[in-house]
Amino acid sequence: MNEMPNIPENAAQPQQEKVDRNLYEWVQALVVSVLAVMLLFTFVIRMISVDGTSMLPTLQDGDRLLVLDAAWCGELQYGDIVVLRKETFYYEPIVKRIIAVGGQTVDIDYSTGSVYVDGKLLEEEYINDLTFDDEGLEFPVTVEEGCIFVMGDNRNASDDSRNPRLGVVDERYVLGRAVFMLFPGRDSVTKKPDYSRIGIIRGLE
Repeated sequence: MNEMPNIPENAAQPQQEKVDRNLYEWVQALVVSVLAVMLLFTFVIRMISVDGTSMLPTLQDGDRLLVLDAAWCGELQYGDIVVLRKETFYYEPIVKRIIAVGGQTVDIDYSTGSVYVDGKLLEEEYINDLTFDDEGLEFPVTVEEGCIFVMGDNRNASDDSRNPRLGVVDERYVLGRAVFMLFPGRDSVTKKPDYSRIGIIRGLE
């Protein structure tokens, strides 16, 4: 009768050590990935939901945007869609488009609905309608350095820099710049999300 060979008790130890090492490396990679995502969404990117229709037709109520933190935005410029919060005006963050930056002069002719920056008529293909809603700010207005003038694309249904309570906005109130449409809200006409709108949000050339 053949005897079973004697197997050392520690023969399976290298295999177990390999399994333990692979498990440790997998957990380590998972933890690092989670920490990286947490840091990214804490210091670089945040998600904002659009509340209301002041940015129609560009943005819909309920759109979810990825917003690049102000610290990483660089120089703000005309056409950028920004998220800002000035608690003395409105406690929740608001989403608006930059119309003018520091040193520029804004004028609005409410009789024709025209907006001028430094005497030049803006060709605003992005707006929902011409600008007829006078919210009380006296024009022309020269934007101070380090400040911006913002308006919603849905001009006659937007509370923005035309309101003296907001007026010219200090850039320190800017939380960030909208850079990506993550998930679309329901279209104001079809009442369904238009998934073709998902993608990079670009400023105006």
